[in-house]
Amino acid sequence: MERIMIIGCGGAGKSTLARKLGEKTGLPVVHLDQIWWAPGHWQHMEKEEFDRRLLEEMEKPQWIMDGNYNRTMELRLDNCDTVIYLDMPRAVCLKNWIGRVIKNWGHARADMAEGCAEWFDPEMAAWIWKFNKQNRKRYYELLNALEDKQVYILRSRRVVNKFLEQTGGHNV
Repeated sequence: MERIMIIGCGGAGKSTLARKLGEKTGLPVVHLDQIWWAPGHWQHMEKEEFDRRLLEEMEKPQWIMDGNYNRTMELRLDNCDTVIYLDMPRAVCLKNWIGRVIKNWGHARADMAEGCAEWFDPEMAAWIWKFNKQNRKRYYELLNALEDKQVYILRSRRVVNKFLEQTGGHNV
């Protein structure tokens, strides 16, 4: 595991898992939210700039990359050796996201671009609620088509913690 992709719904725990795996393995962690959002109040990069920054990160020999960004999913799948899909229930993801918003209200998270303070975004809540219905089937199709990658599908916090224990990591 030297190029790890972590995907899943918002609030599933992608960034936390990436950070914990990074601590365990020493691999550099790339949060796609940090390269998509420009510093400031939720202003995203132009697609060309995001693509340039993404390619720059993928050229590195090792990384843990968390985030979905479906437009670049297949490119990242081609360049990783391991995929971890956090396939969590939507109610769990929504609860986790609301807790994250409350905990970080008015401040940018460590896995977010500077100046992108947490706030309650109804569009994000709706995206989380619809995520599995809109993405799960495609994600499984993509993952089932992979022949030369390690694929882990983790469906609960307990399973994530067991995975980390087996890899020598810490509980999330």
